[in-house]
Amino acid sequence: MGRDLTYRAVQRLGAVGLRALDLEVVATGAHHVPRSGPVLLASTHVSYPDFLLLQAAVRPHGRLVRFMCRHDVWDRRVLALAMDAMRHIPVDRTAPAAAYLRARRLLREGEAVLAFPEAGVSYSYTVRSLMKGVASLARETGAPVVPVGLWGAQRIWSVGRPDERGRLPGPDWTRGRRVDVAFGDPLRVDPGRDLTDATVELGHRMTELLEELQQLPHHRPAKGEQAPWHPAHLGGHAPTRAEARDLDRVPRSAVAPVWGPTSGTDHGETD
Repeated sequence: MGRDLTYRAVQRLGAVGLRALDLEVVATGAHHVPRSGPVLLASTHVSYPDFLLLQAAVRPHGRLVRFMCRHDVWDRRVLALAMDAMRHIPVDRTAPAAAYLRARRLLREGEAVLAFPEAGVSYSYTVRSLMKGVASLARETGAPVVPVGLWGAQRIWSVGRPDERGRLPGPDWTRGRRVDVAFGDPLRVDPGRDLTDATVELGHRMTELLEELQQLPHHRPAKGEQAPWHPAHLGGHAPTRAEARDLDRVPRSAVAPVWGPTSGTDHGETD
């Protein structure tokens, strides 16, 4: 369709950027994403460029994904025009109804919609509190929910503690990195199912996918390496989940995690 010409042009530009960085995006389980028809993808959120890498992961599968993104991306006119042309969805967390209705319409048109139900990047690199919007959309539209784990992108550009000068982490353009994306078994939210219960199940599934990626040998820190880009409960030096509570901005309506870390502790701290 003509409206997707902008999207495909952006995809080509993104592919050039990935090659320039010698960045490898490795996808597993992409067969869980149907080639046609409505589908909701619910992804972990570990970096600012996640949406570019997720689209690269599904590109060989032939789907154009409509992303639910922070509304302030639309503050710049040129970006706003491009985002609208690609049919992405601005999300204002203080007034989310408009985003919900737009996502519902796209699903009813048979589109693939991707949401970050954590509503932000998790400072602890564990799956933090989740919004119920994904479960609600799935229950109302009947669309399957495909949980997605993504890891490796946090080393490119993500959140983190400020340094001694008060500067936040900036992008790291080191070449030759690898990003892994894992698509899990679809989850169905039947009519009448409790949304909190469905969201808890989604949290467990997202955690399982994320931790499997985090423990791959090529993503583990070297012995003795300072690794603020790796979760504390797996031997890294990111903030623990307890410490991240003071850093994460989580809406009060979100479902608090009863999922992960697997051990329930971060370096001896009860979560």
